[in-house]
Amino acid sequence: MDLSKVPSRDQDDVPVCTESTCVDPRQLAFRFADCDGKGGVSHAPLSRWVAPAKNLGRVARLPTEGRSLEEIQLEHAVAAYLPPGKGLRLTFTKNRYNIVAVRREPAVYAVRIHHIFAGAEPRLVRALARYVVHNDRRASGVLGEFIERHEDIINRAPHRTRQLRLRPVGRTYNLQEIFNRLNQQYFEGTLQAQITWGPAVFRAQQRSIKMGSFAVEDRIIRVHPALDRADVPLFFVEWIVFHEMLHGRHEIRRKGRRRCFHPPEFLAEERGFADYERASAWEAGNVDRLFRS
Repeated sequence: MDLSKVPSRDQDDVPVCTESTCVDPRQLAFRFADCDGKGGVSHAPLSRWVAPAKNLGRVARLPTEGRSLEEIQLEHAVAAYLPPGKGLRLTFTKNRYNIVAVRREPAVYAVRIHHIFAGAEPRLVRALARYVVHNDRRASGVLGEFIERHEDIINRAPHRTRQLRLRPVGRTYNLQEIFNRLNQQYFEGTLQAQITWGPAVFRAQQRSIKMGSFAVEDRIIRVHPALDRADVPLFFVEWIVFHEMLHGRHEIRRKGRRRCFHPPEFLAEERGFADYERASAWEAGNVDRLFRS
């Protein structure tokens, strides 16, 4: 339920979220867009199109230790198509749900991409560059076709069990209590998922937050800690949690090349939430409150 210039609750118009980083809400996504890249800003490698200067400053480059040759080769191949002065940080993953995730920063594009793109042909590299830089819809179609052709390889990858530290008890609200209550009221206690407050990540001039997300692979609901405040009503927090719980019941559907995260029956069931109208009205009238420290 991502909304432009308003808080968003999950990885729709994806994503491809997963889960706790801030990605441009307009980002086209594959699977659950991720958005969980970590680490400091890097400027390596820079585009070969950068105009030469007499006094070039130092260029910080990522260390190559521990990185595969294929990862470095793809990083440099894509970097050749970047705008002047922009850097690239590309990391291979084996995540079955976040196939391509991009975070656009002032000086660098941070890309997390599935290992199936190792040794990508030039046409695919160019499409990836257009997707990274311009969020190009036609390029996303090229990447989407490639992903679908390799879906069997993606699904064969073993699921890695991650050690996650859950923090459901906040300063104002206990998410586990909310989850348990909603599970009994709307799901007959059958929904299997974990829940936690997510990390508090705000950026300068940020006008959108992901209020909630549901990680399909781990079945973990994360709620933005901006909602853990006394001036945010309980019924609104419950609505966000309920929305994410519905993702645990409704599977993602295909619509052509795109994936539908909120099919009609999902939206119909969401409107069955007891405080749906009140929560929707509160959201519309209290957006700015969520950005106050």
